[in-house]
Amino acid sequence: MCLTKCGVGSCSSISIGMETITVNFELDSSNYAAKLGFLVMYNNNVIVDIDHVDNKRTIGFDLELEDGDHELQFILKNKIIDDTTIDEVGNIITDACLTIDSFEIDKVALGYNFIKHCVYHHNFNGNQDKIEEPFYGTMGCNGTVIFKFSLPFYIWLLENF
Repeated sequence: MCLTKCGVGSCSSISIGMETITVNFELDSSNYAAKLGFLVMYNNNVIVDIDHVDNKRTIGFDLELEDGDHELQFILKNKIIDDTTIDEVGNIITDACLTIDSFEIDKVALGYNFIKHCVYHHNFNGNQDKIEEPFYGTMGCNGTVIFKFSLPFYIWLLENF
């Protein structure tokens, strides 16, 4: 895309780069009987919508993006109280969770850099106030993990690896 910027006595072109990125990762559930759902969103658009994560699967999609800052949202949905077993003193005995692993952009494994650029927003399934905390690959509460990155992707890689 090319925009023209005109001021008094001059005009110049500003080029906005577009880049298509390929995102891939592994999604799994700790309990296939629990009907945990999963969404991936970008700019309020649903990219991936899974009603029930009932097996391990590879998720992949392409996005055409302009240069600049971006966010992907990974959302755990449909978790209910029966998906967690708690003992008489409040310790979690069993829990249904989703894991995101082997996250790649354009076949580059981000590893820790994916984790480092994610924040997990949740409210303990309505039992406490909403919090933000680091994301370590596992989603145990209905909520949203936000991954922030920027384009051009190779510049972001150089700055963050």
